[in-house]
Amino acid sequence: MPTLCELVDKVKRSVDPAKVGMLACHNGIVRGTSRAGDPAEYLEIDCDRDAWNRVLEEVRTRPGIAAVEAFLNTGRREIGQDVLLVVVAGDIRENVFPVLEETVNRLKREAVLKREKLAGDGRR
Repeated sequence: MPTLCELVDKVKRSVDPAKVGMLACHNGIVRGTSRAGDPAEYLEIDCDRDAWNRVLEEVRTRPGIAAVEAFLNTGRREIGQDVLLVVVAGDIRENVFPVLEETVNRLKREAVLKREKLAGDGRR
């Protein structure tokens, strides 16, 4: 798995610096609790690659966006481990921040398949 810094460096090498005024990043990690607050043990992560590629292709066409790169760490992920890295490069923050949020939300909703192992054998 690349680090967030490595992903940022990859994006920087791929864009025209004259057209990029900022990079925005997301580094999702495994929480120790579910959204409902129940203790969690780990996550099992998989990916629908067709959906993943479709989302990235679409968000890369947004106005002012020079590059969007993402990486998903699949398999069993323990609490505190990195899961989803996203880097968006673009001209101004008004264009970049919304695309970062859209990319993270759409990847999680449309492409990331996860199963949460809760403490006490509960699964979600």
